[in-house]
Amino acid sequence: MELRVLRYFLMVVQEQNISQAAERLHVSQPTVSRQLKDLEDELGTTLFVRGNRTIQLTTDGEYFAHQAKQILSLTDKTLANIHQEADISGAVYIGSAEARSMLTVAQAIGHLNAQHPHVRVNLISMDAAEIHRQLVAGVFDFGVVMEPIDKSDYDFCRLPGESRWGLLVQNSSPLAQQATVSLADVAQSRLILPQQGGDQRIHDLFGFTSDSLTIAATYNLLYNASLLVSAGVGNALGLDGIINTNQSDLTFLPLAPRISSGASLVWLKGQRLSAAAQALLDQVRRELAPTAD
Repeated sequence: MELRVLRYFLMVVQEQNISQAAERLHVSQPTVSRQLKDLEDELGTTLFVRGNRTIQLTTDGEYFAHQAKQILSLTDKTLANIHQEADISGAVYIGSAEARSMLTVAQAIGHLNAQHPHVRVNLISMDAAEIHRQLVAGVFDFGVVMEPIDKSDYDFCRLPGESRWGLLVQNSSPLAQQATVSLADVAQSRLILPQQGGDQRIHDLFGFTSDSLTIAATYNLLYNASLLVSAGVGNALGLDGIINTNQSDLTFLPLAPRISSGASLVWLKGQRLSAAAQALLDQVRRELAPTAD
């Protein structure tokens, strides 16, 4: 199985049409068709259901497409990090939760880029479970995860600052007239909850069990949750400083008594970092040095 064939396959997945894919790839349509047929024969399964105008993935095809994207992402990252230049170059991938503490990492990226402009840092927003999977797969170099979290698999740097938990509500909500919300207010709300950590994290932070709450929806990006709040689905439990509520139909109400969470930059224990990733880690540590205990 050649990487070129995987790229052909994913272009067909993207275009849902072999002729259009061939045009994008600058090869003939019979060449792409033959490569796909050879790929299916090699795998011993059907990847596409071919229609009159478009083609759709089978269940096996959907799984293979996901794996092919992972393989090519890891390949591209590896090739970018193998270089013979005196200057450090390459790609660094960071999976990140939404957190104010990301500012320290952002500052480190800025300073690193000034020193080594050929280092490219790629940020992908997602929850802690997916970050862990991508770290184990070797796709990500680092993750930025919210506390509390099990870090037994990780080496880590704790990032400065904390974000306060609260409710994102519509301005028309009676709660919006309050300066803060209580845990009782939360428990009585129709809630949109973060997916990260699931029921256990909600219990550890707030003492709630899922069966004691009215849960309308869950989210992994607070921006998407804010759209649900605007649509009247419920109130979103989340962290402050992520959604700019100025001149919007939403208000963020912090919890009282205060409940806050910090964040950490993590990487797998025993992981061999590329020169670019190591340079970023060194820069993060320099950023943290003035505030180290």
